[in-house]
Amino acid sequence: MPYLYIKALHIIFMVTWFAGLFYLPRLFIYHTESNDDLSHQRFIVMERKLFIIMSIGMLLTVVFGFWLLGQNPALMKSGWLHAKLAFVAGLIIYHFYCHKIQRDLRDGIKKRSSKWLRYFNEGPAVLLIIIVILAVAKPF
Repeated sequence: MPYLYIKALHIIFMVTWFAGLFYLPRLFIYHTESNDDLSHQRFIVMERKLFIIMSIGMLLTVVFGFWLLGQNPALMKSGWLHAKLAFVAGLIIYHFYCHKIQRDLRDGIKKRSSKWLRYFNEGPAVLLIIIVILAVAKPF
């Protein structure tokens, strides 16, 4: 498959992943603020389904990213790529921390306040800005 098609698929699945990273913590906020069982059950279903979709996005983003590196291994000599990969690793950690929060909320455990979750929700936006700047500008 030509390099540019692989890159396009990498970007498509990255967008899918980020859509989930942006919306799932927002669902956590609403879930934390809900008090009735019907809402609790509805949020459990929504969070579970969204996590599945965003996990597929994450997996395929990583697969196509490594495929791109396999097509152009010289990129591994670029400092910007090492930085980008470090921030992507941070996103993966964030992703799985979302899964922990999801399981806690499913089990009725509300360890974090909605205010804390509002700050937590900003993490992917900051990382997206950094990652895109690194990938496009290649500053070092």
